[in-house]
Amino acid sequence: MNAVFGRGLKTLSLITVALIVGAFAMVFFYAPNDADQGFIQKIFYLHVPLAIVALFGFVAGGVYGIKYLRTGDRLHDLRSYVAIHLSLILAVGALVTGSIWARGSWGVWWTWDEPTLVSFLIVFLLYACYQPLRFSIEDPERQARYAAVFAIIAGAFVPLNFMAVRMAESLVHPRVLSTTGGSMPSDMRITFLVSTVAMACLFITLWKYELASKHATFRLRALKRRLADGEDAWTPNPRRSAAPTL
Repeated sequence: MNAVFGRGLKTLSLITVALIVGAFAMVFFYAPNDADQGFIQKIFYLHVPLAIVALFGFVAGGVYGIKYLRTGDRLHDLRSYVAIHLSLILAVGALVTGSIWARGSWGVWWTWDEPTLVSFLIVFLLYACYQPLRFSIEDPERQARYAAVFAIIAGAFVPLNFMAVRMAESLVHPRVLSTTGGSMPSDMRITFLVSTVAMACLFITLWKYELASKHATFRLRALKRRLADGEDAWTPNPRRSAAPTL
């Protein structure tokens, strides 16, 4: 594991595993069944943390996009790419678990009358355009620059979309995080917080692992090119860019 992204990764991995195991134990043995929905409500402890962490990951991609445009450091571009890539995976998980929850609670897999569901789907479809747009551009510099602009604009859309949904009058989707009418009992709230922290740690751990893996791949690719050109692989060559290219 390289020193750029691998520092502290073993400790973080152990903490993440402990939190995930603890969260699952609390979901099944500590948090009570919901009075109205019963056991199916426990999917909430997976569905909502998936959605929250995915949205924060999308915003993080935009933040690193800003850093890349300001500094030109391709490592910030790599951080942005991986954050969005992982957030898309988590968003798929949120959509799938949300559909299962909807089927169990409402009797339907999906409803277009619910702004929370539709808005999250819109965000997901927006970011689903990120990779096709990025890899349709061959020039590495233009690719990174356009991807950063996309990440910034889309990242700004996420909180605006969230605020618009919170102001909407929803009659279907539960407002479990609301301060009025949707407050949870303390044992359910603690379980939810632990589950969210565990999901956030899982995201950060996977983010660091993928960054370390890609960075190592880029360095190995550069060394192979230099060896193929008959150069000394261990002597820096200022004519070659060390920046990663996706």
